[in-house]
Amino acid sequence: MTDRALAVVRAGALTTVQDLGRPGHAHLGVPRSGALDRPAADLVNRLTGNPPGAAVLETTLDGCALRPRSDVTVAVAGAPCRVTVDGRPAAWGAPLRVPAGALLDIGRALTGVRTYVGVCGGVAVERVLGSRSTDLLSGLGPPPLTDGAVLPLGRPTGVHARVDVAPQPAPPAELVLRVTPGPRDDWFTPHAVRTFLSRPYRVSSASNRIGLRTEGPALEHARAGELPSEGMVLGAVQVPPDGRPVVFLADHPTTGGYPVIAVVRTADLPAAAQASPGTPVRFVAVRRR
Repeated sequence: MTDRALAVVRAGALTTVQDLGRPGHAHLGVPRSGALDRPAADLVNRLTGNPPGAAVLETTLDGCALRPRSDVTVAVAGAPCRVTVDGRPAAWGAPLRVPAGALLDIGRALTGVRTYVGVCGGVAVERVLGSRSTDLLSGLGPPPLTDGAVLPLGRPTGVHARVDVAPQPAPPAELVLRVTPGPRDDWFTPHAVRTFLSRPYRVSSASNRIGLRTEGPALEHARAGELPSEGMVLGAVQVPPDGRPVVFLADHPTTGGYPVIAVVRTADLPAAAQASPGTPVRFVAVRRR
């Protein structure tokens, strides 16, 4: 077996392989998937000399621990966390050389939710429909990491960045999501639309890669009956029967039968990926382009 590999010592609560995802397959019922915090994934690739779109690891809340079989350059970004190599403190947000056989431990997120680990050469698991991403909804791509798994690495193609620490935005203390109203805002009472755009919500602990769920005032439907299933897009704010908005993230279903009251601007979704449970949420209307 090649020495260009990572052994998973501690998989953590949920660690997956992610790249740019597999957009363009919604007509087949396949979500786009991919890294939820795209800027953080792009950053660890730049820091390690990888091309855009190389596969990285996305951890959730409690990190992971890895042991490379050869000397590698890694970078850790996204949710701030403690990083150690064989128990010694190491850099977060900067290129880091990890010797063969050393234990790289990515600790629990101090703030935020998702931490990204880039490795020189990228994670070289098999592509499915052009992507190495794990899709939790459809099951495509590699399964979430488990203790003892071994991940192949590609060959380095570039030189890692020479920086002390790369600046990164902090996880949001308040999540402000700009939304374009519709396409089904007419399925809600005027009071419900005003409530949606003026009352605060909070991030629910039931959130995942499929959607950011919220807690707060329920939104009342103006119509009885059910909406026929229709296509769903990234950032769609769907309102299920309990009336609490759900913001669709990368692993969202490609169709749905609950009305969509608005769509979140794509630029605001990385912050949603880092909003921890209990974070206040505000939806702010912007004009249609």
